[in-house]
Amino acid sequence: MKALVLTRPGEFEIQEIPLPRPQAGEVLCRVRAVAICGSDPEIIRGGLAGTWPPHYPFIPGHEWAGEVVALGEGVLHLAPGDRVAGEAHKGCGYCRNCLSGRYNLCENYGRPETGHRHYGFTSAGAYAQYLACSVRILHRLPSEVSFREASMVDTAGVVLHGLELSGVTPGGTVAIIGPGPIGMLALRISKVLGASTAIAVGRGARLAAASKFGADLLVDIEKEDPISAVRSATAGRGVDEAVECSGAAGTFQQAVRMVRKGGRVVLLGVPPDRVMEELPFKHIVHNEIAIFGSRANPNVAEKVIAWMASRQLKVKDLITHTFPLTEFAKALDTFIHRREGAIKVVIEPNGEEGP
Repeated sequence: MKALVLTRPGEFEIQEIPLPRPQAGEVLCRVRAVAICGSDPEIIRGGLAGTWPPHYPFIPGHEWAGEVVALGEGVLHLAPGDRVAGEAHKGCGYCRNCLSGRYNLCENYGRPETGHRHYGFTSAGAYAQYLACSVRILHRLPSEVSFREASMVDTAGVVLHGLELSGVTPGGTVAIIGPGPIGMLALRISKVLGASTAIAVGRGARLAAASKFGADLLVDIEKEDPISAVRSATAGRGVDEAVECSGAAGTFQQAVRMVRKGGRVVLLGVPPDRVMEELPFKHIVHNEIAIFGSRANPNVAEKVIAWMASRQLKVKDLITHTFPLTEFAKALDTFIHRREGAIKVVIEPNGEEGP
């Protein structure tokens, strides 16, 4: 099969490599669509080498959908031809966190001998024509959801998990900081969960596009103070929830200052290690502001897929570009530099999806 292989930090090739064989409890899937994630450029660049990836050569990629083609021993509930979307995290299954459903926080992370897998990060991923993976990470797709759309299940799931942690106030107001792919989906999913008003905070072309994706009000950080603007839009009260989606320096404090008394902040953006925030400690305490860290997308894929199938959650228009695997370098450049208004860029390792 053809696969994108990282050969050393910052270098990759499209190589012909042996087809993987599914082990017990695994299936072999033909990868039909895999979306470039915001974490992929750093992994490819080698900024996290030694951890993500743990070694070279390595195949990245984790936001994917495809079809089952072969079964490993003991697989009973899937069959060749089944259309599926995959998750990245597969916990060991027996630590305290896994047993409580928090397999995204597996206590045996990075220890493959325990059964832990993090596909595309510590275990071989989906930038390939085929992927052998655990059945635990797979979710069946209805015919109403295309493979391209299903490659967005991971991204949408990240948003939904965070919003389930924080909660969304029915009829309330939410501020979304950073209208990238995660932020655009946060605008839409917050509305699905009951918010009546969504405020997008950002700048440039993506902020301008945010109204198309659910924003009722735009706050341009290059033209006005975002905290003052958000508070002014809520008659000084503050929003019920603030969702930080950028990971940029200063936005955590902004989110804390934007919410009302008793408000909630959820952190979806992943900052670089150098970003350290100074927070208004007393303000947080006196106003009982709750802060939620959020990682990945455990236990939400089925909900996201159902929303996609019913068209309560639209994702197709977020996919602005598609490329074959052989043009991955161009696809990555398009994603990183946001060429031609790129939002989500999808790779199709086995050719375009039919009508």
